[in-house]
Amino acid sequence: MPLNYDEIIQAMDEHLNKSGKNYYNEFYIGITNSPERRLFEEHGVSKEDSWWIYIPADSVDTARKVEQHYLDKGMRGGNGGGNDDSIFVYCYIVTPTTVDK
Repeated sequence: MPLNYDEIIQAMDEHLNKSGKNYYNEFYIGITNSPERRLFEEHGVSKEDSWWIYIPADSVDTARKVEQHYLDKGMRGGNGGGNDDSIFVYCYIVTPTTVDK
């Protein structure tokens, strides 16, 4: 079920608190239309052994606002990616085996 901006921020912050990490720059934030492809194939995140999350937004505009919120806090990533179907906000802990692209 797609969430609005405030709902995504709340869910993301709750999940971030469970990560065991203290700094925003230890995370990568992005938007996509295919979170499984983006996380596990392109970024190389381990599905079983890593901290990650993705959440569907109610619009691409909401997804972009959430992404910008966390970029402003210091997460890795960049704005302007994705396309008009990129309603999923995703985040993962950066490790030596993940690819930030």
